[in-house]
Amino acid sequence: MGNIDESFFQETEHRPKQSTIEAESIPLIDLSPILTSDSLSSSSEITNLVAQIGDACQKWGFFQVINHGVPSMCREKIERASKEFFLLPTEEKRKVSRDEDNPLGFYDTEHTKNVRDWKEVFDFVVENPTLLPDSHEPHDMELMELKNQWPNFPANFREACEEYARGIEKLSYKLVELIALSLGLSSKRLNSYFKDQTSFMRLNYYPLCPIHHLALGVGRHKDSGALTVLAQDDVGGLEVKRKTDGEWIQVKPTPDAYIINVGDIIQVWSNDRYESVEHRVIASSMKERFSVPFFFNPSHYVMVEPLEELTNEESPAKYRAYNWGEFRTTRNLSNFKKLNVENVQIYHFRNGDL
Repeated sequence: MGNIDESFFQETEHRPKQSTIEAESIPLIDLSPILTSDSLSSSSEITNLVAQIGDACQKWGFFQVINHGVPSMCREKIERASKEFFLLPTEEKRKVSRDEDNPLGFYDTEHTKNVRDWKEVFDFVVENPTLLPDSHEPHDMELMELKNQWPNFPANFREACEEYARGIEKLSYKLVELIALSLGLSSKRLNSYFKDQTSFMRLNYYPLCPIHHLALGVGRHKDSGALTVLAQDDVGGLEVKRKTDGEWIQVKPTPDAYIINVGDIIQVWSNDRYESVEHRVIASSMKERFSVPFFFNPSHYVMVEPLEELTNEESPAKYRAYNWGEFRTTRNLSNFKKLNVENVQIYHFRNGDL
């Protein structure tokens, strides 16, 4: 990563603590009841599972799942391909660098809240190409095509990525259906929003960090999409801000589990019944770390707003509708240019006087 500069330094209050708390209480949920059926028809097992999902979304905004149906071989292939890619020489990785015109590919100067993260990333979309607004301006109707760019090495990189993405996509639909049921909706209520999805996958690499007491792998943030499905290795490092007291809690790795968190879109759809929670990644001077998050996002033309079924006179809509594609394009532009202003957030669309 070259010479260390102060762009990595977190403000004092956001630097990692030297002692951490492991989040034994983040729910671990067994999804085996959904593996035996394509439909989430009512049964005591499904009812119990839906209740667990709802409780986890409400209390934590995070949970882990096991017996999820994603083949372990599929995960092993992408983890191996990811390691092989990131351990290539930097000049080789930069042959597929992202830029202002294409936010997909390799990047090693990612910023979160205007502080540089101690990591390298590789991004690709699930639907290739993916359509997004060319501009965040409401009157600009032009669309741009986001197209994946793949490295020449390792040889099986693209195959491993695409195979894994389809497996996680299938799991994501199941999770969204369970979340819909937990909100008292029909299981398929949210599915149509993902018809022309803008979902993307990210490969993360966190090199050894000699200034782990000053920097973070990823600074504190919330996920702007609908749902995130994360595979992390056995090194760990993910921390979640506990809702009850604001403490940073370390999520202990569970073999073959996925970490799930609800994003801002589900917070808005649920009219704040579920909350998108801040999280971050600690840097390590002892072990490098790899992770693979899948960001399940709706189509660019979706207007995100509280669902009609979850609002009434006693509980009016807490947010104005916003266009997801314009929101995403604004975030992409701000992230690339590293603008010295706060990124667009869902609270910018919060209704007043509630």
